[in-house]
Order: sequence, then C-alpha cells, then structure tokens
Amino acid sequence: MSAARLYNITKTLLNYGLDELIPSQKIPWYGKVSRACLFWLKNKHPEKPAGLRLRLALQQLGPVWIKFGQMLSTRRDLLPLDIALELALLQDQVQPFDGALAQQLIENALEIDDISEYFSDFEQTPLASASIAQVHTATLVDEHEQPQKVVIKVIRPDIREQIDADLALMEQFAKVVAKLINEAKRLRPVEVVKEYKKTLLDELDLLREGANAIQLKRNFEDSESLYIPYVYSDYSRVNVLVMERIYGIPVSDTDALIAQNTNMKLLAERGVEVFFTQVFRDSFFHADMHPGNVFVSYDTPENPKFIGIDCGIVGTLNKEDKRYLAENFIAFFNRDYRQVAQLHVDSGWVPKDTSVEEFEFAIRTVCEPIFNKPLAEISFGHVLVNLFNTARRFNMQVQPQLVLLQKTLLYVEGLGRQLYPQLDLWKTAKPFLEDWVKQQVGPWSVLKQVYANLPFWAEKMPELPDLIYQNLKQQQHRQPPLPQPSHKPLLLGVFAGAAMIVSGLCYLQHDFIATTVAASCSIIGFILAWRNA
Repeated sequence: MSAARLYNITKTLLNYGLDELIPSQKIPWYGKVSRACLFWLKNKHPEKPAGLRLRLALQQLGPVWIKFGQMLSTRRDLLPLDIALELALLQDQVQPFDGALAQQLIENALEIDDISEYFSDFEQTPLASASIAQVHTATLVDEHEQPQKVVIKVIRPDIREQIDADLALMEQFAKVVAKLINEAKRLRPVEVVKEYKKTLLDELDLLREGANAIQLKRNFEDSESLYIPYVYSDYSRVNVLVMERIYGIPVSDTDALIAQNTNMKLLAERGVEVFFTQVFRDSFFHADMHPGNVFVSYDTPENPKFIGIDCGIVGTLNKEDKRYLAENFIAFFNRDYRQVAQLHVDSGWVPKDTSVEEFEFAIRTVCEPIFNKPLAEISFGHVLVNLFNTARRFNMQVQPQLVLLQKTLLYVEGLGRQLYPQLDLWKTAKPFLEDWVKQQVGPWSVLKQVYANLPFWAEKMPELPDLIYQNLKQQQHRQPPLPQPSHKPLLLGVFAGAAMIVSGLCYLQHDFIATTVAASCSIIGFILAWRNA
C-alpha cells in the first residue's frame, strides 16, 4: 500500500473522530504516542453521533469501505444497534467511468476489433454503476439466433490494485482490534475481514457470477416464484458478463406494484418461500438480495414473480448446519426453547459446559413476546440485538458459515415488512420447514439415499458372490463343524444377490419404486446372511 493512501485513510478516520470509539484504557502506549504525533488531525464533526460519523467516513474512503460497511450493517452481533442502523443507510452510488473505456475493455476481453461484431445498439452511457462494475445495454447479434436485448456488465479498470491495498489495511486493523478488545475471541474480527475479502474478490470474477446465475436458474426452472436472467456464457469473460435484459418493477417501488394491482400478500409470502427453498432444498442461496437486486415481473400481477439479478455473492450450508438450523427454526416456532438451547449445545455453537436450563430461560425471555403478532408489530432488529446480547453472556462464538445466511435473512425480513406488513412470517415458514425436516429424517429419505447409491452398488455387484463365498468359507474354518450344517446363509446370500441384480435392472429401466424395493430386499438379505453365517 502506498504511503499516500495510508495517510489518506488515517486522516479520514481521525477527521471523523473514529479513534474515539476505542476506550482510552484499551489503547496501548504506542497507539497513544502515534495519535499524539498526528495532533493536527482532529475530529471535525464532534456534534454528529458516532454512527453517522462512521458512515460518512466509509463513504469518503470509497467503494471497498462502503461495501464493508454494508456487510457490517447486517452483523448486529458486532455493533451497537444505532451504529448498525446508520451503516444500513450506506448507498453504493459510485461515479461511472468513461463509456468509451468500457467499450474498449469489452472489445479486448472478447478479442474483437469492434464491438459491432457481436453487439448492436451498444449504449456507452451506463444503465447502472456500482463499486465493482457498471452495466451497459446492447443488442446481441448472433447469425444463428434472433437479436436479443442484453446487458453487459464490465469490471472497473484497475480496481484490483485498490481492493488489494485496502484489504491489506483492513486485515491490519482487524489484528489490532483483536488485541485491544476483550471480546475479540468471540467476535473474531480477523475471520470476519478474511471472509469479506473472499467475498469481494469472488465478485471480481464475472465467470463465477455467471455460473452462480446458471445454477440458480436451473434450481428454479419453471418456478412461479423466482426468475433468473439467462447468461450468455459464450460471450462472457472474467471481467465481462453478458446477460438477458429483464424488465420489471424494482421491489422497493411499492407504489408502482400497487398501481398494477399486484397481489402483495402472495408476493411477500413468495419472498419467504424463495429464501427457505434456496437454503434448505438447494443449499445454494442468493446472498445479496438487497432491494437493488430484486425486481417484480410486469406479467401476471395477480400471480407475481420475483426477478433476481447480480448473483456474485451466494452462500452454501453443509448438511449438519442445515439440519440444526431447520430444527432450531421449528423449535422457535413451537416455542420449544429447551430444544433451541440443547441444539446450540449439540452443534457446538455454545460451549459444551453451558447450562441448558439457564440458556433456555434467557432465550424464552427474548423470544416469547414476539409470537402471535403481525410483522408490522415486531421489531426484529430489537429481537436480534437481544439474542446477540444473550449469546455474549453464554460465550457463543460468531459462526462464519452463517454470516451470509444472517445477512440474507435480514434482507428477506425487510422485504416482507415493506411489501406486506401484516405478513405472518412464522405461519408462512413453519409448514415449509416441517416438511423439509420430515423429508430428511423419514423413510422416504432412506429410500432416496438407497436410490442415490445404486450406481455404486451396480458397479460392485459382480464382486458380491465371491465376497459372500469367501466370507462364508472363513466363518466355516473358524468354527467347529456343526452336526447339521445350515444352508440358510447361502440361501440368504443367493437371495440378496438376486435382489441386487433385479435392482440394477430396474435402475436401468428408470423404475424408481421397483429399484428401491429390490435394493432394500438385497440389503436385508445381506445383513441376515452375515448374521446367520
């Protein structure tokens, strides 16, 4: 990082008095000496509250810091509520760079002499401009297809150098905070910055964003709830992404939605449905669903459909986290706070020696008042703050794998409040989660796993008769000869092998039910043959 950039960042932070946010007794002697050496850099905004000063400083520092502030605004466990709410006002409004330069970047990426080779009606004035990239409209001209209206997203030139420099400084700040603040072990600032770094660098790879969009589109193929624009992969590169142009109403424009008689209640319920489907069915969710990335189709307002764009940030959860989350949600909906507390201990989110009874009582105190109320009467921000304060008391560590999920859940809650304040979030989500858990632990789940493993079994099936014979022969040598040797194990083995062959044939015929039944019989036969050998 250049000395000039370091000085500019330091100057900005001190001019907004952000050093005052750290208690004096927490600052080591060398920090106080360094601050004294910069005596001419003083707080120029002492009349403004701390949260406002922090937001203004991040805005002045530029795109990387703005996006960091946006991320922090969703981390109510890290910040006081007033500061978090102020950071939520950060707007990622950045001056666009020259459209002629954008056209040149596109031509260089696609290795063409003139953009007209692939695109007509290229508009040099950007449709939108953000911190990482900006978007231009055009018409894709393909000799094999009809002309298609598209948008072309292009990464800002030389943005990587600025991002690398600012991220290096953020990592240093995080290490300092980790040493100065007693709660650093629980808050894990170094891990938070590291996760932000990964997320931000992933956004610089538009091929990754395109792949994310393709996956989400496939997950919601023929869905009435969500539409993802088509990605033209043949014309996309690391710094250029070409997508279908969509036409819709910004989800924040409630007046326009109401004017076209949109079913607001159904739209709000589908927002909840889309979130839980992505998380629990697909384990792959759009993690940047702020209002600027969500539109509503003009078509069929009585049966409204969301349109999602900007899939640069997605989240995933492993099977164990999904299971614990779903069970936690259901326990909350059933007001089973004992189960919530026990699940937190079992999952390792709180220390194993935590008193389940005390944790249960603390959760009950926070959550009991919010039930049986419409969304308009519930302050989820206040509930979250109380929950995080409860977590602090029980030494709950921040779970990095859940950061994007928490952020997305806050977006969904805000979206629901905006579209239909009377939405009963609990009533909408509970049936979905109960069905999902049943699918994971019920008999149907076992049959699905059996079916999924059939290709492996089919591959190993020719070896099974030899393995059974060798096992039986070994058992015969280990035991003294019986007066009346039993042929039962052999018959069971033959039965199991025959059932396995039948299951393989049914699998090739795509007969799911017959395959599952035959495979189940085969497993039972092998187990009985082994136990009777």
